[in-house]
Amino acid sequence: MNTATDTTTAAEHAHTTAWIASVLRARIAAGQLTPGSKLSEQALSESLGVSRNTLRQAFATLAGESIVTRIPNRGVFVAAPGAEEVREIYRVRRTIEPSAVLWGRPTPAQLDAMDAIIRKAKAARDAGSVRDMANANQAFHEAVVSLTGSELLRELMDKVLAEMRLVFHAMSAAPDFHTHYVDRNAALVEQLRAGENERAAADLRAYLDAAEAELLGHLEGEAPNR
Repeated sequence: MNTATDTTTAAEHAHTTAWIASVLRARIAAGQLTPGSKLSEQALSESLGVSRNTLRQAFATLAGESIVTRIPNRGVFVAAPGAEEVREIYRVRRTIEPSAVLWGRPTPAQLDAMDAIIRKAKAARDAGSVRDMANANQAFHEAVVSLTGSELLRELMDKVLAEMRLVFHAMSAAPDFHTHYVDRNAALVEQLRAGENERAAADLRAYLDAAEAELLGHLEGEAPNR
């Protein structure tokens, strides 16, 4: 028995599983995989060049993150988060994002990058593109968490934003959901440029509270008709 070889193989397998999970997570976050869609083992294993067993382990990782759902005898499906999942998402976001704004010391380059995201969001709003506004919103909040300088928090936020993308699909009947957050994002950057971190953190907490309330109002209002 070659312990060194076995250890290397196990590490490579774990790396491949993590890579597959990150690819699928990114596709969900980009809106390429929508809630309720079935994930075909055969198609994905062929397109990604991995075994079905490795793919199943990646599915298990994503199921643990509530991004996919396994239904016995039917397969694996992209999850459709409900009200409790939204509450959990915002518990995490309220813990991470205001702290990133409060304690972060953004460089001019980081602030310029956030301004560029806001310009894209405004262009999407003017064009009436809900998807592009959602993409810009996701990118903006990724940038907020990047202010922490923590790779672990960025990885956690990637998972949260992938689940958020699934929630956004539930808001398709409310296409103006993203529009009123564009200017709030712009105001946040202005506060950071002025060194008003405490004010920015407080406003961001209020922003997240408002977004959560709007999402819950929509989801819980729909529940009786589901």
